[in-house]
Amino acid sequence: MSKIVNGASLKPRTGERPSKIVLLLHGFGSSGTDMISLAPQWQDALPDTLFLAPHAPQRCGMMGAGYQWWGLSGFSPSALAAGAASAAPAIDAFIDRKLSEYGLTEADLALVGFSQGTMMALHIGLRRPRAVAAVVGYSGMLTATSGLANEDFAKPPVLLVHGTADPVVPVAALHMAESELKRLGVEVTTHISHGVPHSVDPVGLRLGRDFVSNAFNNPA
Repeated sequence: MSKIVNGASLKPRTGERPSKIVLLLHGFGSSGTDMISLAPQWQDALPDTLFLAPHAPQRCGMMGAGYQWWGLSGFSPSALAAGAASAAPAIDAFIDRKLSEYGLTEADLALVGFSQGTMMALHIGLRRPRAVAAVVGYSGMLTATSGLANEDFAKPPVLLVHGTADPVVPVAALHMAESELKRLGVEVTTHISHGVPHSVDPVGLRLGRDFVSNAFNNPA
């Protein structure tokens, strides 16, 4: 199993030991260094939170200095499902280490992803032994839910945000994910960012921040 050993982080604004963790999962060809740029915009609302933005364990051969959770050799449902499943153990192990290090539980953890990172956030969030506080997915998709319908699986609240002008992952992926998650009994909130490409606009950032803050302050 690959191991996550590096990345970027932002300590709690309070200067105290963190009581919450937000795990930021970057997209294909990006890095934790890029993803951590979201954190300062959320810190005021989450002052006691540790933001962690690890680099994926694999270097991305297509994107020079970037990283990938898995190689995108295909976009078929089966290829995406297999890719997410292959990358999950490294993220789960990283989560386990960090929760143990700070004496926290899944209820103190939110998963936030962008693009391929959203695929991982949803995959992990639905399969942890206990539900995380929240999952926020930007410009991504749900890779697979096989095996979940017949199991008593974690059902964290999910926010999905997607731009209508996304040329990489079509906005239809949001609608498909929303439909499937609702079918499985997962509470889903969505926001369509009109005219926004494969990125996150200020409104989407604010909605994500408020969604995570609310989940931490009002646990299910």
